[in-house]
Amino acid sequence: MSATVLSTESAKQASLNLVEGHHGKQALNDVLVAYRANRRQGNAHTKSRAEVSGSGSKLWNQKGTGNARMGSKRSPIWSGGGVVFGPKTRDWSKKTTKNVRKLAFRTALTARISDGAISTIPAFSTDGKTKSFVSAVEALSTAKKTLIVGSFDELTFRSARNVQNVQLISAEEVNAEHLLLYPQVLVIADALPILARRTAI
Repeated sequence: MSATVLSTESAKQASLNLVEGHHGKQALNDVLVAYRANRRQGNAHTKSRAEVSGSGSKLWNQKGTGNARMGSKRSPIWSGGGVVFGPKTRDWSKKTTKNVRKLAFRTALTARISDGAISTIPAFSTDGKTKSFVSAVEALSTAKKTLIVGSFDELTFRSARNVQNVQLISAEEVNAEHLLLYPQVLVIADALPILARRTAI
């Protein structure tokens, strides 16, 4: 079994709607920023002087003690006091429309095909052993990281669990970030109709 580089002409014959010219770059940028922003937890939280525990009473008289004036033990300059301008819990998520995500996916797919980074293979399956899986991938790709797009049986998924530099993903789930993240993308033949449907205008 060997991999065949997916050319622009072959992609069009497979009914993949590619992007012409430089159209779609802004959509791709917006979607990538949104994907990464949506993974941020945003749960870092520091307490201000209004939130830390401690009395609000004045510690000593304003004058006459020889000490610097001090109004509260919750002051940020004291140990155990509040934090000034610290991070607060917030929602980093960004929304993108369905059409923008679709354009971004088509743009990423077009760019990777133009780079010669996407190849097609007739089928891909293993016997459930990691060693067999690694050998099969090395026979198809020489890149350090490889993405394989298609449908897989349980044994193939099981054999890929401990291989960090290879990811298996279905044609319905693959997105623009996946396509740009991996130097080599292998697309199983049965995934092409699904990709064609996803790129249909």
